[in-house]
Amino acid sequence: MSGRQEVRLAGYGGQGIVLAGQLLGKAAALYDGREAVFTQSYGPEARGGASSADLVISDGPVDYPLVSRPDFLVAMFQEAYDRYRPEMAPGGLLVIDSDLVKPSADEGAYRAVPATRLAEGLGKKIVANVVMLGFFTAVSGLVRREAVEAALRSSLAPRLLDLNLRAFAAGYEHGAEEIPPHPALSPRGGEGESSPVLSPTGGEEKGEGAVRASGR
Repeated sequence: MSGRQEVRLAGYGGQGIVLAGQLLGKAAALYDGREAVFTQSYGPEARGGASSADLVISDGPVDYPLVSRPDFLVAMFQEAYDRYRPEMAPGGLLVIDSDLVKPSADEGAYRAVPATRLAEGLGKKIVANVVMLGFFTAVSGLVRREAVEAALRSSLAPRLLDLNLRAFAAGYEHGAEEIPPHPALSPRGGEGESSPVLSPTGGEEKGEGAVRASGR
């Protein structure tokens, strides 16, 4: 794995995109021994408007904190895919919620999970973000499963923990079913991990805040 990895999670306000980004950054920095810088942005409306969470995760100090060409794009809304897909780094990993995003006809290989449907199966659509977090953890190999679970345990109220751990497990297990993690990365999530790949289907206003965390 190269020293610096840029991650962008994007959807609409109310999906918990920012929380998912915070959890991933906390997992990397506090429980996986890495450096992480987190920034967030919203569109003109907090709920229903565009929302994104950016992370830079590195094995060493992060000199430049902003994401410019994400190596990983998680899109949980069609507008998010349309807006941010052109900014991805070549060879990056695209992950989508297949219930809410339809890739372009010339899209290359990508990973897809019915995150919203899986969350509804757990009784709470609102945990789709944590389902997606579990799936992303499995298919990216960027952060260990145990690190993200530790971040969940240290971040959520006890009454919310069981549901969110089950949501994370549902997404992770969905991603661990078929093939190895993203080939550009060394696996960090344990042995025997795998994930589904889909072949090509044919092929503002902004406010930012930054949080820097270090596991060193």
